[in-house]
Amino acid sequence: MTVPAASFTDFVLGAHILAVVVAFGATFAYPLVFAAARRADPSLMPWLFSVRQRIDRFIVNPGLTIVLIAGIVLASEAHRWGDFFVGWGIGAVIAIGALVGSYMIPREGRLAKVAERDLAAVPAGASGSSPWSEE
Repeated sequence: MTVPAASFTDFVLGAHILAVVVAFGATFAYPLVFAAARRADPSLMPWLFSVRQRIDRFIVNPGLTIVLIAGIVLASEAHRWGDFFVGWGIGAVIAIGALVGSYMIPREGRLAKVAERDLAAVPAGASGSSPWSEE
């Protein structure tokens, strides 16, 4: 009789860890990418805000869903519902998902539009001053 190399729980744990890395990996690079783009070419900013909105909508939120489902499966399999990290983890996933969905995604769309508007208002050939409005 052969023994499986990995159990169902191992696969769920792998999916849980992978979803965390994929969902949050890009978000740690945002500050560096935006700072470099702002210095190199301000006309990239509307595009970057749109990309960030798409990443949040199509990578972060689905990743959070996988993290939540896999976490529920893992807690159920191990009968760990009474442990602090399970309740805290579920609360954190719900809070982050709500924040991303209700605040970040709409704001990133507005930032892209404001950046396009601000760049369009800059006279051709003007340099030296910041093209960004107070918004």
